[in-house]
Formats: sequence, C-alpha cells, structure tokens
Amino acid sequence: MQHQILRNKNKITVISGVLIALGFLSLWTVGNELVFEWALIIASILGAAPIAIQAYQALKVKVVSIDVLVTLAVTGAFLLRNFEESAIVTFLFLFGAYLEQRTLNKTRSAIKELTEMAPESALKLMDDGEYVEVEVDEVEVGDVLLVKTGAKVPVDGTVLSGEGSINEAGITGESIPVGKEKESKVYAGTILDNGTLQIVADRVGEDTTFGKIIELVEEAQDSKSEAERFIDRFSRYYTPAVLLIAFIVWLFSRDIASAVTILVLGCPGALVIGVPVSNVAGIGNGARRGILLKGSEVIGDFSRVDTMVFDKTGTLTMGAPAVSAVEYYGENIPEALGYLASIERESDHPLAKAVLDEIGETEYSVVENTEVVKGGGIVATVNGHRVAVGNVALMVKENVVLNEKAQADIARLERQGNSLVLSAVDGELKILMGVRDQTRPGAKEHLQELKKLGVKHLVMLSGDNQGTVDIVGRELGLTEAHGNMLPEDKSAFIKRLIEQEGRIVAFVGDGVNDSPSLALANIGIAMGGGTDVAIETSDVVLMNSNLGHLPHALGLAKATARNMKQNILIAVGVVLVLISALIFSDWMNMSIGMLVHEGSILAVILNGMRLLSYRQKA
Repeated sequence: MQHQILRNKNKITVISGVLIALGFLSLWTVGNELVFEWALIIASILGAAPIAIQAYQALKVKVVSIDVLVTLAVTGAFLLRNFEESAIVTFLFLFGAYLEQRTLNKTRSAIKELTEMAPESALKLMDDGEYVEVEVDEVEVGDVLLVKTGAKVPVDGTVLSGEGSINEAGITGESIPVGKEKESKVYAGTILDNGTLQIVADRVGEDTTFGKIIELVEEAQDSKSEAERFIDRFSRYYTPAVLLIAFIVWLFSRDIASAVTILVLGCPGALVIGVPVSNVAGIGNGARRGILLKGSEVIGDFSRVDTMVFDKTGTLTMGAPAVSAVEYYGENIPEALGYLASIERESDHPLAKAVLDEIGETEYSVVENTEVVKGGGIVATVNGHRVAVGNVALMVKENVVLNEKAQADIARLERQGNSLVLSAVDGELKILMGVRDQTRPGAKEHLQELKKLGVKHLVMLSGDNQGTVDIVGRELGLTEAHGNMLPEDKSAFIKRLIEQEGRIVAFVGDGVNDSPSLALANIGIAMGGGTDVAIETSDVVLMNSNLGHLPHALGLAKATARNMKQNILIAVGVVLVLISALIFSDWMNMSIGMLVHEGSILAVILNGMRLLSYRQKA
C-alpha cells in the first residue's frame, strides 16, 4: 500500500488540487459550506498520506526529516478543524516536491543526452569477409568494423583505411568536424559526417572514452560538496530544533495554532535543495561543452584558485615543431624547395616533418651520395647539384656565403627561439627556415581572460632551456616562466606554492608525464584530448585540449559557487522573514507560510537552472 501511494504521488497532488479548487468554487458560487468542508477534508487526508509515509520511513532510520515537520503541522491543523490550511499545506508541499524533482531531472539532462548518443550496433567484419550488424556489446578489442556516412562510431579505435570527417561534439564539445585518415584515432559516440572508415577496435564498452565520460558525469553529479555535507548535518539538528521551539511556544502560550504554524514556517526545504541543484546544473553545463568537472568538491576549490601553473609543451604550445618563419635568397627558389624536400623526406630528424609540411606539394628528385655531418646536417647530390641542409655551422663548413641580410635574419629568428634550417645549392644560400613549437592560437587572449576572472599568478614550467621558456613567457604575458625543470622539480615547485606561500593552485598539463603535479595541485586540469591518463589523474578535463575552454570552466565554477551561496541566502532569509512575521505581525498564518516556503523552493530551483545556459563573456 505504501509503495502504491508513493508511486502515485503526482496523481494524488492533482486530485488534491482539484478538490481544493472544487471546494472553494462551491463556497464562492453557491455558498455550499458542506461541499467546501468535505472537499478540503478529503484533500487533506489524500495529501497527507504520502507525506506521512515518507516521515515514517525517515523515522525508521532515525532521521527527523522535513516530512515529519509537515506531517505534525498538518495533523495539528486538521485536529483544530482548520481544514483549509491542512489541505493547502499538503498540496503546496507535494507540488513543491514535484517541481523539485522535475527540475533536477532537467538539470541531469546532460547525462540523458550522452546516454542517448551511445551507439547500439556495429558493422563487424566476419571470418567470411562480410560485414554483419551486431550489438555493440558483442564487439571485442581487435575486431575490424566498418563505419558508414551518418553512422555512430561504436568503439574507440584506429582507422585502418578510408577517409572522412567526424563530428566529435559529444566528446570534445567542438561542433567543427575533424578529418580522419589512416592511423587516426576515433572515439565511440562520435558521428561520421561523410566518408567511409574501416577501423580496428582498441577499447570497447565502458572502457571507451565515451563510457568513461558518462561514468564521470554521473559520479560528479552524485557527489556531495563540503557545503552539501554541512547542510545534511545541519538538517539533522535543525528539524528537532524546530520541533523543540514549537513545543516551547505551545508550553508557554498554550496556543496550539501558533506552535503548528512554526512547524510549517521552519521547514528548510529550499536550504536542502538549493546547493545540489546549483552543482548539478553547473556540472551539466560543463559536460555539454566537453568540460568534465569531477564533482561538487572540485567546483568549490576551482572557484577559489588564485595561481594557475602551466606545462609548456602541448599545453600552452602545440606540442609539435612547425615552421614559424621563412626567408628566400637568390633565384630558382621553387627548384631549391624541391631539392630540400627530397632530402628531408628521407630524414628522420624531428625538424624534417615541419619542413615538409611547410613546403607542401612539390617535385621530388633522386637523392644520391648522402653524407650525414654529425652536429651539422646533411650534404647530398640532387639532380647533379651539391645540396647542403642543416645549421649555420654546416653552412660555414661548406663555405656558403652568409651576407648581411642572411646574418640579420639568422640573429632575429634565434632571438625568437627558433631552431634554424638552412639550405644551400652549389655553395649558395637559398632558404632559411625558423622552426619552433608555436604557442596555441589565441593563448595570450585566453590567459588574459583568466586574469580578469581573478587568477593573480600565471606560471609556466618546462623542461626546455630557460632561453626558450623566457621567449614564450614574454610572448604570452606570463607572471613567471621557469625552464630546465624535471617532473619532480615541477611537483616540488607546486608544493612550495601551496604549503609555504598559501596559494590555491591549479596545474594545467597533458596528463602523462605531469601526473605528479596534477595530483599534487589543489586542482589538476588535463588538456586531455580524451586520453585515459588525463581523465583518471585530474580534477577537470578539457576533452578537446582547447585552451579557450579553460576560462569558461573557471567562470562556470565561480558562477556555480556564487549561485550556491545565493540559494543558501534565499533559503535562510525566507525562514527568518516568515518567523519574524509570525512574531511581530498578525497576518501570518500556516497557508501563507507554506505558500512562501514553496515559493522559496521554486526560487532556488530557478536560480540554479540559470547555470544551464551560462556562457563566459568574451
């Protein structure tokens, strides 16, 4: 019976509301007091049933809940034959609970949307060479799958063949499709916009990045912050305290109506729901944008960060060398570029790929008589020409003349932190390229946004030499920049900031070799790109490694923390106003108190829901 009543609580709310409306309508239209009274009696009994059951269940586990307060208040009003107030109080309490649950379900829509995006089937390559559609649960690591245009990628995998573009918004929060080709990584739950891909399954089921995201968001939304834990403890003592106050009022005044009214006015419903709804809405907002905030506790700490420490390579920079500047000398440059590309495509030097990417499509020639000059570069014969590719020392060794312009260009590029690639044909300098790990596009602007959000210290730590680190630090406008640091040096630096200087530190890294620092900082932020290590070792994950999402993440944490405090103030303020009105005025009664009480619950819910549409101002 109890289960049936609780399961039909919403229907009971509707019936109760209809009976109350019918009672007042009969009184106001035809003056029928009998119908009015019996409609309110039935509404009171119906409405009190689920509340009393919930109160009984709470008392069984030795918890004096809000339902206990309302049950006692309604019972008192009913015994005093104040059927109007008992009916209205039960209806408003049940309607408030309905609104509360409906809003929480809406704020949890991020999980629902993610779950609905989960792939259900896959085209699996069978032993006979045919592709057969199977349930995604039947796919195992190592299976070969086919993904067609418009289909969801069923697993995390690697492209074996084919080309196409994939919408990875479900993983990274970015709606711009990403091109995929052989050896590219693909993620479960993403959608192939065009093309056809043959992939091999690397991770399946809950082990996929998509599965981990759903798990993390669910855990984060179910976790409790320090404020929520305090409110839980507060509620355990608050409810008995209200009961005691009501008893004292009755003891001294012998006015049972006043005592019952105190029970209603003292219900801390808005206080209990206000903090969770803020946290759930904030986490949901982040999840939609590829920002994983791992729990309510993280939001509180993140909102107070005053120092942000960055790894350089792969975080503030792109993580791969690229050509930043090119100078040409003399004539026949297209031919010289072809010779340079012909030599570099046979080289395994880290700078070779950057040079080839810069040159692009060109005409290749046969390379002969290749000689590797240790610490200098390569000398070879291309189309009968002696071609030297390497550093300044190699040019000097090859007696290549470096005129004043070339020397000035070399000095300028070196000051900018570039590694130099020079190419000479038959003893004449033709090409000078500066190669370096370039800063992420818009990084300086994003860092300035962090300063506006209250981050006082922007620090970069890197294993690179101090000269290169200083150049990047000046370019990005950082507070401090330290080079020649090993992973243990970085963690020691962060420990000093926290323990000796009392700062609240967030560390931003790639989640691999920086894992000690991610774990040690107050908040570890991974520019993860969906990697396992990033997800598992950090407190906040930017799934697409987009530095531009960092200001949004910090702003969202601050907005959520503010929203939580606002809800606490609303809840406490309403209770204080109601009790003051009861003591110092004669217009306050149980019905008005319950109406204001439910209004406060609706107010904190609506205030929390604002976070669902939060956007960081540019």
